[in-house]
Amino acid sequence: MKVAQLATRYPPGPGGVERHVAELASHLGARGVAVDVLTSELYREFPWQRLPPEVPRQERTAFGSVRRLPVWSLPGAAHYTFFRGLDTAIAEARPDVVHAHTYGTHQVTVAARARRRGGPPFVVTAHYHPPWSIEGGWWRRRLRGFYDRRLAARTLAGAARLIVQTREEERLMRELRIELPPVTIVPPGYTPLPPPPEDPSAFSRAYGIDGPFLLFVGRLASNKGLLALAEAFVPLSRQDPQATLVVVGEDGGMAAALEDRARELGITSRLRRVGHVADERLLAAAYREARALVLPSDYEAFGLVLLEALAQGTPVVASRVGGIPEVIEDGRTGLLVPPHAPGALAEAIGRIWNDRELARRLGETGRATVVPRYRWDAVAATLEGLYRDVLAG
Repeated sequence: MKVAQLATRYPPGPGGVERHVAELASHLGARGVAVDVLTSELYREFPWQRLPPEVPRQERTAFGSVRRLPVWSLPGAAHYTFFRGLDTAIAEARPDVVHAHTYGTHQVTVAARARRRGGPPFVVTAHYHPPWSIEGGWWRRRLRGFYDRRLAARTLAGAARLIVQTREEERLMRELRIELPPVTIVPPGYTPLPPPPEDPSAFSRAYGIDGPFLLFVGRLASNKGLLALAEAFVPLSRQDPQATLVVVGEDGGMAAALEDRARELGITSRLRRVGHVADERLLAAAYREARALVLPSDYEAFGLVLLEALAQGTPVVASRVGGIPEVIEDGRTGLLVPPHAPGALAEAIGRIWNDRELARRLGETGRATVVPRYRWDAVAATLEGLYRDVLAG
């Protein structure tokens, strides 16, 4: 069997969907499924940046191939990534099944169009974000609303399956009030980071961090709750003069606003923004050394950084939104708080910071019971079965 995986970006471009597609391709290949990844030449979309020339635009791999196609976009708030030649690339790959990733993107539209013209059946993994959670302000939300009302039904009508990661994601998609294809829930796998260095302070030494710290990992984007996190950190900064808030991740448009808010709150000297940590051993060390990982997002489809923290035995505090409550059990494997609630967030942070036994128990229980549930080999086996059902049906 041969499958084409369609995604806006692919490693070395960073991101959760990018890693998701890469892991699927690798594990499906290990099961004997031939995979052609059709993706773009982008490193990132915000700001728009193409991969450097040394990254091959077409390469053979152990699972099949990766082909990075040219793309263009509408300007400003109307930003939307269009592929050049994706229809032709699908036809040349001659897959048995097309698997398109991310609801609302051009590659899903192209997969649907190819199917209407007699091409292979296609399935869609939604990686869905509700309109109110997307970046770009009022204008982009209006554009998304137009897509949901006028285009989504026709695009999804031809899909053989719609794949979501959580029950909450399915519920949100049903709120679109359009007829959906048969829905299958397939949670993602967890990609283990390499073991951290033996030095128990490797991350702190590398970045010059003195004393205990609270950790955020993720793109600095408008849906991540970073301003609420800064406000929630204030009580801890007053209680413990050694505490630091460490923010790891590329700027997604919120870095300046976060620093401005820290200045207003008087915590500038206690905020350390270290950017993207390319060395995954040091990233694992960051999780291991942190007192807690905090993910105060307005919305998360899943929240893979929670698994990365728990894998190091580090407790987590997260918003009770999206798919997070299906990953984290409040009071047993982490602490959940409402979004946009700095007071509740500060209280949960304080509980973990001051009760070391609670922190130990949450982290160890999460590592033992949550992390093992999310395995890429199991995801690949489920999807291979789904592809065969689609071909048979």
